[in-house]
Amino acid sequence: MKRKPSSEATAAWIRLMRVQTRVLDAVEQELKKAGYPPLAWYDALLELSRAPSGELRPVELERQMLLPQYSTSRLIDRLVDDGLAARRECKIDKRGQFVEITEAGRELQKKMWAAYSAAIEKHVGSKLSDADALKLCALLDRLGCSCGEALAPAADESVSVR
Repeated sequence: MKRKPSSEATAAWIRLMRVQTRVLDAVEQELKKAGYPPLAWYDALLELSRAPSGELRPVELERQMLLPQYSTSRLIDRLVDDGLAARRECKIDKRGQFVEITEAGRELQKKMWAAYSAAIEKHVGSKLSDADALKLCALLDRLGCSCGEALAPAADESVSVR
């Protein structure tokens, strides 16, 4: 017989999902109020800026951001249309392509960080002591590691939600 989750584990799951949704929605609203595009744009630009030479294949960007393929394709189209990223043909595999961040993309990602970091402080940092935040990180790391991925701590503008 399979073991069912305890009522405590189920309650933790429900709270985790509700809090994630509420905090992400609040952060999205803060970015919107500041006149910036959605958080996914920041995440994509951040992942591109972190990549060696500022470029990734679309499938790599998709994997980094944990988005479905169709969402990643639309996001890339929007970034390219706004001049924040550019598509480049892969010289080795002519069927493949790279997406690279432009200077305008780097600038927007840095500008967005001011609003994003303020939103993190408002919706998370102001509600937790540093010790509580570390405890929460440890608990979340235990959940993340059980899914086969190690979560790295983030202390500056290298923060990504995906």
